[in-house]
Amino acid sequence: MDKTAVVAVESYRHHPIYRKTVRKIIRYKAHDEKNECGLGDTVRLVETRPLSKEKRWRVAEIIIKGEVVEVKPEELEPQSEELKPVQAEAAGEAEGTSEEETAG
Repeated sequence: MDKTAVVAVESYRHHPIYRKTVRKIIRYKAHDEKNECGLGDTVRLVETRPLSKEKRWRVAEIIIKGEVVEVKPEELEPQSEELKPVQAEAAGEAEGTSEEETAG
C-alpha cells in the first residue's frame, strides 16, 4: 500500500445493559502523497473524492510525530559441546527409562 496510511480512531461508550465501557476502533485508509506518516503519528484527515476502493480520505497534516523504539534482537551465545550430552541424559532420566532398558 504505497502512499497509504491506515489511521485508527478509538471511541469509548458505555453499554446500556451491561454498564461496561466498550472500545470501538474504526480504521480509515488515507492517501499520504509523500509517505511522511509513520507508526504512532497523530494526523488530521480531510475527506476527498474516492481515490481507490477503500481510500476516501487524505492526510492534511501530521500534528504530532510518534516515537517508535526499535528493539534489536540479542545475539545468542552458541552452546558448548559439553552441555549437549548432559541435556540428552537429563531428558532420558526425566522419562524414567534408561538406555539399557530400552535396548533389551
